[in-house]
Amino acid sequence: MLKGFKEFISRGNVLDLAVGVIIASAFSAIVTALNEKVLMPVIGAIFGKPNFDHIWTIHLNGATILPGTLITAAVNFLIIAAAIYFFVIVPINKMKKTKEAGEKAPVKTDEAILLEEIRDLLARQNSQNS
Repeated sequence: MLKGFKEFISRGNVLDLAVGVIIASAFSAIVTALNEKVLMPVIGAIFGKPNFDHIWTIHLNGATILPGTLITAAVNFLIIAAAIYFFVIVPINKMKKTKEAGEKAPVKTDEAILLEEIRDLLARQNSQNS
């Protein structure tokens, strides 16, 4: 049973996933700090409050409804989504395009060109002799 677990853990996909989770956790801490300590204070300076939680309060039969928390969550989501897009997705897409461009245009070596010329000459000679 332990041998099977060891084989499962040692597979490349599981290790890649573990590394991805750790890196995502570290990246999440960076984005959260950017959001909470840099961008939301700027929004707070513009709107006069550190977030939108209490910007609009509805009291209904003794219950307090705070629609501003939804706005704060939406702003946080947009900031995190933008950070992931610009710092993860754009560089990955750029690397993929660079890799694809490198694969599409193979460069012929001088030897390959010379061999093609020899092949063509031999083909012409064979067709003339026949």
